[in-house]
Amino acid sequence: MRLVHLVSATAVLIICQGPASSAEPAKRPNFVFLVSEDNSLHYMKLYGAKHGETPSIAALARHGLVFNHAFSCSPVCSVARSTLATGIFAPRGGFQYHRKMQLAPLPTGVVPWSAVLKDNGYYTTNRRKTDYNFQHRLKRLWNESSARASWRNRLRPDMPFFHMQSFGQSHESSLHFPTRQLKQPTTVSPNAVELPPYHPDTPTFRYTHARYFDRIGVIDKQIGRLVSQLESDGLLEDTFIFYFGDHGGVLPRSKGYAYESGLHVPMVVRIPAHFSHLVDHTPGTRLDGFVSFVDFGPTVLHLAGLPLHPALDGRPFLGRGISAKDLAGRDESFGYADRFDEKYDLVRSLRKGRFTYIRNYQAFYPDGLQNNYRYRMLAYQEWRRLFRTGKLTPAQRQFFQRRPAEQLFDVQRDPHQVHNLAADPKHKADLLRLRRRLRAQVLKINDLSLYPESRLVSEILSDPTAFGRRHHDEMVELHDIADLALAAPPTALAALGKHLKSVNPWHRYWACLTCSVIGEPVRPLVGPVTDLLSDKHPMVRLRAAEFLGSLKTGDPLPTIYDVLNTVSDEAQLLLALNTVVYLRDHRQARFDSARLKLKFSGGQVARRLEYLSRTSTP
Repeated sequence: MRLVHLVSATAVLIICQGPASSAEPAKRPNFVFLVSEDNSLHYMKLYGAKHGETPSIAALARHGLVFNHAFSCSPVCSVARSTLATGIFAPRGGFQYHRKMQLAPLPTGVVPWSAVLKDNGYYTTNRRKTDYNFQHRLKRLWNESSARASWRNRLRPDMPFFHMQSFGQSHESSLHFPTRQLKQPTTVSPNAVELPPYHPDTPTFRYTHARYFDRIGVIDKQIGRLVSQLESDGLLEDTFIFYFGDHGGVLPRSKGYAYESGLHVPMVVRIPAHFSHLVDHTPGTRLDGFVSFVDFGPTVLHLAGLPLHPALDGRPFLGRGISAKDLAGRDESFGYADRFDEKYDLVRSLRKGRFTYIRNYQAFYPDGLQNNYRYRMLAYQEWRRLFRTGKLTPAQRQFFQRRPAEQLFDVQRDPHQVHNLAADPKHKADLLRLRRRLRAQVLKINDLSLYPESRLVSEILSDPTAFGRRHHDEMVELHDIADLALAAPPTALAALGKHLKSVNPWHRYWACLTCSVIGEPVRPLVGPVTDLLSDKHPMVRLRAAEFLGSLKTGDPLPTIYDVLNTVSDEAQLLLALNTVVYLRDHRQARFDSARLKLKFSGGQVARRLEYLSRTSTP
């Protein structure tokens, strides 16, 4: 008998042979994942929205559980989906960048949990989105992965199955409509929608919200049809049905951003009558315990009777031995946001009970930094125009301004996260507690984003988790340098002055980056940073030039032109162009595309070049 991944020999024997008194396998539950794309819970009446009727999803809830605190870990599809498929935090595994440049290998002995089910007799089907950032073969993960994949194609009627189906009608692209679309009627009246305080109250924003509510209704009907198929096949009471959004979205400042609007997803699990004994909850219950995408795979494996590989980051939230009290005591979720297409960022978040703590490691970049795909949406375009013409409220302007290095929000009182409490003396204890907890989590997983993506691609992806373990001590040092952005200016000045002269290039890299985060208070370091414009490491030179450009001191562009025309790999070029767009659009640098003689102009680099070629300094 061949041993399978994540399962001990004893467990395999039990699963394959069943009880000693029977030659037939023990009956096991089926699993169905119904995934709506790009929607946070804010667009469903089930979660308190004024609109967003979802009768089919509500029917699942009556026979199941509504999770009030479910989180996607990442606010963008490929990273969230890779987290979901593996049960591993993406920054630990090296698959945290959306639109990967290279696929990451999984830790030794770990395979995606759909393959574990497949190895243990489940018929696994995916309809049809994949978009994984890790190395895989679809045939290894799925018996079928196509637009026609279905549990109905399994080899025999008594074969257990796992079916995953994505519904794209709520995807961000559904809001990339032309101006003439604004004249088309919507089911939900634009005049009836309630806008969050960070959105300007304009006809465009109202129409976009209304249209999105309509898309949620379309999804609900499709879910209802699929559930009816399970019922007509006589499988409904043998099947756990998980409905959830694949991450938040999709109005401006949601998808791609580590706020509640980007991470907090709707989630309902229907409990089948024949397997209700596995769950310590009464159907029709709303649960306050926190769950996130790293937990979904472990939960399914546990419900299926399969043990878990110790390398997984998640833990089950349903199944034998998991009490309602245990789940109710879970109150924490970790989130991450890195590169989205051509737009770089580095954000980590921790939702702990009623508070969310957000750490912006590149805080000088505004949320609204150009991303070509984002700005296809009319609402995004209008929002930026209103900012540039001075027609926004303070809450609405935040999106286009440099961010604080850390943010603290009371989500109960401030659900839209516009009132930062990080500087409020009344919440100093909360701030310090969550700051320490987030730092501990970042270092616990050996977060690989402490190095630039260029090093990830050139070196780290040969074995990401092993690299993280070997370089843990250096990661602690790098995080210490990053945390100088949170220190008093005299302390930061003295320490950064030393790190700028370190023999370790990553110390110098992070010292320059932290100078940019702090800004004006570390202007006395302009001299030692200027010395680094001739550093032998191009990414150090780039970050030095970026700091000088952010202060509008000297001319950083000759150094940036040199970096762009010297390096040849996509990741370094893309980071340099990210700096160019920031300095040009937000610090009024006069960039001249004619001076570029790039050695690579494909991939995501092409997006930045296209934007720079058709626009000029605002």
